[in-house]
Amino acid sequence: MQDKLLSNCEIYEIKKDVLNSPIVFAGFVGAGLVGPLSVGYMIDKLGMEEIAYIRSRYLPPSTVFMQGRLRHPFRIYTNKERTICAIICEITLQMEGLYDIISTILNWVEKKGSHEIVILDGVASTTHDGKAFCAAEEDLCRIMENNGINMIPQGFVTGVAGGLLNECLMRKIQGVTLLVKANDKRPDPLAAATLVDAVNRAYGMKIDTSDLRKGKKKIGADFKELSEKYTEHRKTDSSMYM
Repeated sequence: MQDKLLSNCEIYEIKKDVLNSPIVFAGFVGAGLVGPLSVGYMIDKLGMEEIAYIRSRYLPPSTVFMQGRLRHPFRIYTNKERTICAIICEITLQMEGLYDIISTILNWVEKKGSHEIVILDGVASTTHDGKAFCAAEEDLCRIMENNGINMIPQGFVTGVAGGLLNECLMRKIQGVTLLVKANDKRPDPLAAATLVDAVNRAYGMKIDTSDLRKGKKKIGADFKELSEKYTEHRKTDSSMYM
């Protein structure tokens, strides 16, 4: 037990699963909490089950309660067909140890036969304009543009999202981020719904986003504390510029 507690970063598999070259969607705490909101919604609507969680000495000593239920704050799910994985993180990550976390995630992704990771994220803004944008290698950007998702002409991505995208350039994994402008002070379910709609167009899914749009008040209350922690964290570490 002592060795596990001191490990830099490890993925603990709840059950050993053979995955079918899955596309991996990932959502981390950022503007409007659109990463965990959109990925969490996909997990629910696609009936995905938890198969692993991430532990690291670099993660803050905290856990997550949602409607009274205790759960690991950094989890991995898959669908019944094992063709999709979802990585969701519901705590803010510090810069220290981020490379170890990123390497552990991508090592696991490669081991499971995945060749594409899609990061869903938000750009801090005062308003949401209902549009989704992308950043990826040129060929993938063209595919996204054919599905009504415009390429960002220029920008700067740091934090876990930037680290994952940068590391993908040196591996045989396509990295892409889908972005929306999101409220920088509170959870933004409408922006999260725009991200899921973009996923539907780009990856041929049919996830109904009406519940996400209608439940904005309840979602805002559920994620209020996490949003406040992100706002405080953002004072010292902004993660996205457009």
